[in-house]
Amino acid sequence: MGIRSGIVLIFLAAFAFVAAEDGESTEGVIEQLVVETLVMPETCTITAEMGDTLQIHYTGRLMDGKVIDTSLSREPLVVELGKRSVITGLEQALVGVCEGQKIKATIPAHLAYGKRGYLPTIPGDSTLEFDVEVISLSQQTPWQKLVNDVLPLLCLALVPTLLGLVGLYLYNKAHAQPHGKKKSKDKKSKKK
Repeated sequence: MGIRSGIVLIFLAAFAFVAAEDGESTEGVIEQLVVETLVMPETCTITAEMGDTLQIHYTGRLMDGKVIDTSLSREPLVVELGKRSVITGLEQALVGVCEGQKIKATIPAHLAYGKRGYLPTIPGDSTLEFDVEVISLSQQTPWQKLVNDVLPLLCLALVPTLLGLVGLYLYNKAHAQPHGKKKSKDKKSKKK
C-alpha cells in the first residue's frame, strides 16, 4: 500500500460510527465515509487519482443487508474519477485504490442519495455499503489531463473575454450614426 493511500484510509477510518443526534436511537448513524481494505494486491505501484479510469465490480447494499445493485452479472462498470458517473461517496472511496484491491465503503446518506433516496429501492436518508473490486486502473493520458484540467480553465477565461467583445460590439453599434440619416441631414443643409 502506498503511503498516500494508507494515509487516506487511516483518515477515512478515523470517522467511524457516531451516536444519533436525537439521543433516543441506539443504532449508530454514519456521518462520514468509511473505507476498509478487504484485499490488497502484493504490489501497488499506481494508485487511482482524479481523472483516472477504473473498471470495477461492485455490490451495493442497504445497512440491513438488502442488495440494491450489483455488477457481478454484467460487465464491469467503467468509472472515470471526477466525472460524477457514480455517487459521490463511492467516487471518493475509489481515490487511492490499486488495481486488484477490494474495498468495503460505508457511505453516509449525504454522499449517496440524500434525503430523497432513490425510490422504491433506496429509502431516504439511507447509509449504503459497497463491496468493490478494482478490475483495472488506467491513468489519464497527458491529452486527457489537458482536456480535464486546462480546457475548463481556458474556457472560464474566454467567457469574460467573449462577453466583453460582444458588449463592445453592441456599444459601438448603438452609438454609430446610421448612414442614411447623416446623408439626408447633409442634403437638407446644402439645399438651404
